Amino acid sequence: MARIAGVDLPRSKRVEVGLTTIYGIGLSLSKKILNAAGVNPNRRVKDLTEEEVRRISAVIMSGGYKVEGDLRRDIQQNIKRLMDIGCYRGLRHRKGLPVRGQRTRTNARTRKGPSRSIPGKRKPTAKK
Repeated sequence: MARIAGVDLPRSKRVEVGLTTIYGIGLSLSKKILNAAGVNPNRRVKDLTEEEVRRISAVIMSGGYKVEGDLRRDIQQNIKRLMDIGCYRGLRHRKGLPVRGQRTRTNARTRKGPSRSIPGKRKPTAKK
């Protein structure tokens, strides 16, 4: 089983795609890493030797790429810094609203959460 950066790679996938399960590595970075490590991107993860796994891991560590825990920690620290200095983006994070200028009159349900009904705001019923 190939374990790189604390993540078990899916055995049946190609190495190029399997590396993308690591947080912070996309397809283009995966291709660069495999090229630098000298590993064929079309091989399956289950067919990798220990030496190839070691070379891939060494490229990730020595290449200065932030992945998994380090990357998550940096992102959380950046968000916390924005909230501490009280800038507009930090306030939006603090309130749980969209940060990048999206509209909130409609939509934005992913950030705002499920809609809450307002008591007493019902259409009047027609009298007969």
